[in-house]
Amino acid sequence: MTSTTRRTFVAAFVLTLAVLPVFAADGVVNINTAGLEELSLLPRVGETVAQRIIDFRDENGSFKAAEDILLVKGIGDRTFELMEPHVSVSGETTLAEKVRVARSDSEQD
Repeated sequence: MTSTTRRTFVAAFVLTLAVLPVFAADGVVNINTAGLEELSLLPRVGETVAQRIIDFRDENGSFKAAEDILLVKGIGDRTFELMEPHVSVSGETTLAEKVRVARSDSEQD
């Protein structure tokens, strides 16, 4: 493999990783019915943020849309972007494993 070919391959690989920051995990979490453990399966959601989601829901009622989770302290635009494919406001929770995300260079500093 020539150095040009190798660089092209590496560049394509890195670009692919940048476009796919969430590692494969199928399913959704119903944020209106999920408990602490189920909410913790969402990307960037640990026990503390999961409890905030439950507390917010208890104090304000059901979430009407997935975007309403942005009102919970600790969930910003980037976190929502990563969790949105796995968030539901109706139906069953079907996500069975923690959604892992790749850390970008800016997050590793």
